[in-house]
Amino acid sequence: MREVDRHVVALEVNGEHAELLLPVHKTLLEVLREDMQLTGTKHGCELGECGTCTVLVDGKPELSCLLLPVQIEGRAITTIEGMAKGSDLHPLQQAFAELGAAQCGYCTPGILLAAKSLLESDPQPTRDGIREALAGNLCRCTGYSKILDAVELAGDRMMSSPPRGVAQSAGGDEEL
Repeated sequence: MREVDRHVVALEVNGEHAELLLPVHKTLLEVLREDMQLTGTKHGCELGECGTCTVLVDGKPELSCLLLPVQIEGRAITTIEGMAKGSDLHPLQQAFAELGAAQCGYCTPGILLAAKSLLESDPQPTRDGIREALAGNLCRCTGYSKILDAVELAGDRMMSSPPRGVAQSAGGDEEL
């Protein structure tokens, strides 16, 4: 049996430095979940099509199922576990909870991180801008309306301006 190639990789995850001896073929998704016990990042399609495994790399959404840790060594990685500050939820997490924007919750970490990146670059995006930013994140439970409403509400709160008036969707049939 042939020995697996391993490499020491230095990662900066949620503001903490970690050095790990990893098989060179192991994806960032696997490392986060299996080696670092950061299980908020979810396995989805593992083909880069669903967005469930989204993390932020230097503040930008990336699909952890398609990344090898050695590719992003030394760059800042943020997982859903790094979004809240202690027991204080991020405004996006608070808005999602208040508006019921998550149903089963499986896709929620990836959507929250993609939305965080969007709001950091554009604090008050248009509805179409939100749709575009979240287009790589699939949700099988919601109709997306409450997700879009929650991103708008969080953006408003982050700007410390009055809310735009969150519309309560009865049908939840809006598409990204």
